[in-house]
Amino acid sequence: MSLRHLDPAGLHPVPGVLSHAVVAEQAGLVYLSGQVAWNAAGELVGEGDHGLQAEQIVRNIDTALAAVGTDRTRVIKETIYIADYRPDVVDAIFAALRQGATTPPPAQTLVGVASLYSPLFLVEIDIVAAL
Repeated sequence: MSLRHLDPAGLHPVPGVLSHAVVAEQAGLVYLSGQVAWNAAGELVGEGDHGLQAEQIVRNIDTALAAVGTDRTRVIKETIYIADYRPDVVDAIFAALRQGATTPPPAQTLVGVASLYSPLFLVEIDIVAAL
């Protein structure tokens, strides 16, 4: 199976660390690496705010999916990692994530974690979507 690795324009640079997206053409799938609340310049968006970080993550997901010709209506599975997890932050995250997304929602795993890559990151989301 051939794989296509992409780092779409409009996403923060990650040279040599990971690929933002890996496309498995024959399977008709794209896998997105965990997206965090960095804008294209690599600046944190929404420090201390789960909802604002989720909004930036959704913008990043939209950018990555558009680069391979698909969108969030084709998401099959999402994994959401939440640092400093509290039940009251979930609604703000889902408000951002469900705007313009699949109905019914995709398969999902939600994981509360002690910390993410940076202690400033409160949310990270990875995606599997159909092309």
